[in-house]
Amino acid sequence: MSLAAGLAMTAGLAPVAQAAPPPLDYVALGDSYSAGSGILPLDPDARVACLRTTVNYPKIVADDLGADLTDVTCGAAQTSHLTEAQYPRVPAQLDALSAETDLVTLTIGGNDNSTFIGAILACGSAGALTAGRGNPCERTYGDHFTRQVTESTYPAVRQALQDVRDRAPGARVAILGYPWIVPAQDGCFAKLPIARGDIPYLRHLQATLNGVIERAAHDTGATFVDLAQRSEGRDACAPAAERWVEPLLFGTNVVPVHPNARGEAAMADAALDTLGY
Repeated sequence: MSLAAGLAMTAGLAPVAQAAPPPLDYVALGDSYSAGSGILPLDPDARVACLRTTVNYPKIVADDLGADLTDVTCGAAQTSHLTEAQYPRVPAQLDALSAETDLVTLTIGGNDNSTFIGAILACGSAGALTAGRGNPCERTYGDHFTRQVTESTYPAVRQALQDVRDRAPGARVAILGYPWIVPAQDGCFAKLPIARGDIPYLRHLQATLNGVIERAAHDTGATFVDLAQRSEGRDACAPAAERWVEPLLFGTNVVPVHPNARGEAAMADAALDTLGY
């Protein structure tokens, strides 16, 4: 028994219980990889257009931490939608932040310049014309996509993270990289109709995107959650029981080329591990 407790009992008083710390004030921002777009069931508290699921990684993180979660993630969000409305009655995401915010997580940048959808559709169309042979997308577009990422996406993500810091100066901010969509080589033309020679081309594009996100995090004092090693072999071409990202064809998600529930859970684990919770 402590001295304080003994004195309290001697005086006929019960020891004063220590108050439990308040739960973390946690705000989740970001695009479809944070919203878990394509995974059912949908979150009844979200606008349907956002395609937010009830099992996205922010909800898993919040459950693990016992945090008070404000989830404003929304499918198709770009960096601009942190500071301006994305849809009617879907306000700017940064409006959810305040000086009381303790933790912020997000994925952002993949939709700027239509990086993901533009490159995949362009390479899919090119691959269909060659029946999966050669590298028609790389030959057609060259460094077009990677230049957009380095010249436009990087400063936009950097500014977005600085804006988060300005709105929530006391918060820990973690931005996640995107898990691998394609393998390092070969591919799976039946499920992801990209020519075999263009698989390394798209892989390099995604590596470039994750690289500028990591750089922007470093520049602004945010924590970068690296998913590259964790998601190796879990891409859209992996077997159904192993993949974290669903393919374009014959997948299980309502929205293809996005994380499945297993992928969202893995993103939650990576965020918790990296943040040290």
